[in-house]
Amino acid sequence: MTNKTIHLNADIGESFGPWQMGADELIMPHIDWANVACGFHASDPLTMSTTVKLAKKHGVRIGAHPAYPDLVGFGRRHMACKPEEITALVQYQVGALQAIAQGHGGSVHYVKPHGALYNDMLSDGATFDAVCKAIKALQNNRAHALPLMIMATPDNDAWQSRAEEFGVQLLFEGFADRAYDDDGRIRSRRYDDAVYGADEDIVEQARRFSCGDSIISVGGFPLDIKIDSLCVHGDSPNAISTIKKLRELLTDSGCANA
Repeated sequence: MTNKTIHLNADIGESFGPWQMGADELIMPHIDWANVACGFHASDPLTMSTTVKLAKKHGVRIGAHPAYPDLVGFGRRHMACKPEEITALVQYQVGALQAIAQGHGGSVHYVKPHGALYNDMLSDGATFDAVCKAIKALQNNRAHALPLMIMATPDNDAWQSRAEEFGVQLLFEGFADRAYDDDGRIRSRRYDDAVYGADEDIVEQARRFSCGDSIISVGGFPLDIKIDSLCVHGDSPNAISTIKKLRELLTDSGCANA
C-alpha cells in the first residue's frame, strides 16, 4: 500500500459555442483538478471563462489543456508541426487561459496536453522537448513551478530526467477508464477494448493505482506504474456515477486520501 495522495482529474470545458459536451457542472464538485480546454481542440473564450469560474466555485485547481489546432478532429489527429510551432501553440493556449484565470482571481497550476499532442510527446522526443520549452518560458515570470502532466509509464524516471534539463517538473497520470497495452502505454482508441465501459473495471483499476498495486495489461501482464493523478473521462454514459465512485474510493480506501 501507499500513503501517497492521488488527485482525481477530468477534461473539462470542451463545449464550443452552442454545442455542448459533457456535464461540467455535475462533474466539477467531485474532482481535484480540471484540465480546461484552451480553444484549439474545443472551447471558446466564453466557455473558458465559465469553466474557470466553476472550478473556482468548487475549489478545483485549474490546468491548461492545450492541443493541436484541430477543432474538426477534436485534437485527436496527429499534425506534422515543427518543434517551434508546438512551442508557440502551447504558449499561446496556456497564456490565453492564464489571462482568463487572472481575470477571475485565479491562475493556471499545471499543463496537460490533449489528445494527439499528449500521445506524441511520448513517441517523439522532439515534441516532448518542444512542450517543455514552452513551459520553461511560461514559468520564467512565475513564483512557482508550472508542472507538465504526462502519461505515467514504467519509464517515469527517464522522462523526469529529460524534463529536468529544461527545469520542468512532471506530474504522472494514470487512466481509470482506459486499457493498457503490454508496454505500459494506454491502448489506442482504434481498438474496441480500449475504453472500459463497466464501472467495476474502472473502479478496480483505480483501486490498483491508488494502492500502489500493479495494474493488468490487455495481455494479462502486471504493470508497475506509479501515478500522481488519476484521469476519468466525463463523456461516457455513466460518467457521473463513475466519478462519484472514484471520489469515494480515493477518499475512503485507506490507500490514498485525496
